[in-house]
Amino acid sequence: MFDLGWTELLLIGIVALIVVGPKDLPGMFRAVGNFVGKAKGMAREFSRAMNDAADQSGVGDIQKTFKSAANPMKTAMDEVRKTTDSVTRDLNDVTKPTLSPEQQASAEKGRAATAEMAEARKAAKAEAEAAPEKVASKPKAAAKPKAAPKGKTSKPEDEA
Repeated sequence: MFDLGWTELLLIGIVALIVVGPKDLPGMFRAVGNFVGKAKGMAREFSRAMNDAADQSGVGDIQKTFKSAANPMKTAMDEVRKTTDSVTRDLNDVTKPTLSPEQQASAEKGRAATAEMAEARKAAKAEAEAAPEKVASKPKAAAKPKAAPKGKTSKPEDEA
């Protein structure tokens, strides 16, 4: 709408300071702020009323039609996706696999063997992690005594 940069705003502020005066300047800025706030509120209300009127008159449907006409591949792919989802859902409902008792017993044995192998692997991993901790927990050698700081040696005093 208005293209005002910092320099223009600075110039307007200086002119307002000279014309209105420093006493009345805060009151003028407050009045301008109230006016701008009311104008924005009226614009928001007008925009909301126009959007409501457009929604009631069916502009949303026309907008969807325009979008689908602008991108026919996306619209076609959406329809294909809907169709394949419904067909897949129908097929899954009709053809659920059933196992014979022998197959179920075999599947249970496989699951049990897999669970045992997983437990063994976890136990081996826990032992491997515990082994380095045992090596690190060995007592260290006794610490060496600290040497006296340099330059702080005591010299015998000269006897007279």
